[in-house]
Amino acid sequence: MELKIKKLHPKAILPTYGSAGAAGADLYALPDGDPIVIAPGETVMIHTGLAMAIPEGYVGLNFARSGLASKRGLAPANKVGVIDSDYRGELMVALHNHGNIPQTVEPGDRVAQFLIMPVIQASFTEVDELDETDRGAGGFGSTGRK
Repeated sequence: MELKIKKLHPKAILPTYGSAGAAGADLYALPDGDPIVIAPGETVMIHTGLAMAIPEGYVGLNFARSGLASKRGLAPANKVGVIDSDYRGELMVALHNHGNIPQTVEPGDRVAQFLIMPVIQASFTEVDELDETDRGAGGFGSTGRK
């Protein structure tokens, strides 16, 4: 699949895959400017300097990079960033510091991983009753109990 990307800043870095089997492409902090310090509990919008044309019928998803999240406590604030196919603005990452010490994001650091996935839009139909299942209305954690 070809994904059209526009550099909004000449030094912006295009997403890259870390290996041949990688599902997510790394997104980079805009490599122009000062380091960004994210205090514990703080969320900062990280610029990538990129805009993209996600094809209709697809969505872009920003996920945490495993090393950044597990070693430094930095992950997208909304857990998964959703980029709709009709959005043409700058791709930014709302990076949150879940740890208890300040963390610094250097210009050009990899800050998230980006996946493109197909989308199915549902047609919502109101009904009076739903089909019965073995689980029924069992909620959070209900399938792990005996």
